[in-house]
Amino acid sequence: MITVHHLETSRSQRILWLLEELGVPYEIKRYQRDKKTRLAPPELKAVHPLGKSPVITDGGITVAESAAIIEYLVESYGANGSGDVAALQPTTGTPEHRQCRFWMHFAEGSLMNWLVMKLVFMTIPTQPMPFFVRPIARKLCEQVQIKLIDPNLATALAFMEQHLSTHAWFSGDQLTMADFQMSFAVEAALSRVEGANRFPALLAYKKKMTARPAYQRAIEKGGPVMMSA
Repeated sequence: MITVHHLETSRSQRILWLLEELGVPYEIKRYQRDKKTRLAPPELKAVHPLGKSPVITDGGITVAESAAIIEYLVESYGANGSGDVAALQPTTGTPEHRQCRFWMHFAEGSLMNWLVMKLVFMTIPTQPMPFFVRPIARKLCEQVQIKLIDPNLATALAFMEQHLSTHAWFSGDQLTMADFQMSFAVEAALSRVEGANRFPALLAYKKKMTARPAYQRAIEKGGPVMMSA
């Protein structure tokens, strides 16, 4: 049976959603973040040397990295899907296949880099430090966000908004692997960027995604996607 090594409020939530959509039996091994650092516990290194989540084990096979896990699960168990999850990997050479490949890479290769930086520079001023350093740290972090991070996030979200205004899902008219890969990034973006109401297509996409019964089952089993404020 597949085991999902699941870290709370992490990217592994999208793996649970995919498994729920496919109806593949699995079990969850839960890991809690360090309360101070919010990092993954060292126990995850016993599963994979990087010590990060998501990681799955399937018999003697261990797979890390979200995109690699999604591709493995679809290639191995995609035939289980029915209805609108019957073709999660579009036919090679089609426009849908090219879109799917692009968004599979865009999620972590472009968007999440800026979202992680946003979280880091929002968090730095809240960390313990000498009182006289805090105003400097706050000002520096604000400037990095204003001049570097926020403009790049604005470009990425505008790009996603335009795309979703003419596409039902990220690859086209049908749910594909790309939607599972993009799901965490979409939720992170809408939670960390001010003025989310400027992106009605993204908000509609999130509403449609989170309304799916399989997504809701994944949340019930794995917990919330985003850290609480």
